Amino acid sequence: VQQQASGGGLVQAGGSLRLSCAASGRTFNNYIKGWFRQAPGKEREFVAGISRSGAVTDYSDSEKGRFTISRDNAKDTVYLQMNSLKPEDTAVYYCAASSAPSTRSRQGYEYWGQGTQVTVSS
Repeated sequence: VQQQASGGGLVQAGGSLRLSCAASGRTFNNYIKGWFRQAPGKEREFVAGISRSGAVTDYSDSEKGRFTISRDNAKDTVYLQMNSLKPEDTAVYYCAASSAPSTRSRQGYEYWGQGTQVTVSS
């Protein structure tokens, strides 16, 4: 396993969770990082991305203002703080790393974590 995601769980609507994704066995500090999610029966979709330095972030419209992506290159870890969670946020969340300059495309990410389940109850 090269990236290990954690922090998922069951939370009530309006609650918060913080996901983490730590690298192991190799470094991803020179890669952009992103979070994607996949709900049952749906395609995997982009949630948020962050540049190599952490200075630039990008969010899908539905998460903007509720989610915050950050990274700690000293720990080779990327985070996703999720606030004001909604039942429609329920999905398996995946971290990923890309050597591209910037991308929201699933195909643009070469390295994927194993996913962590987030369930939001109404």
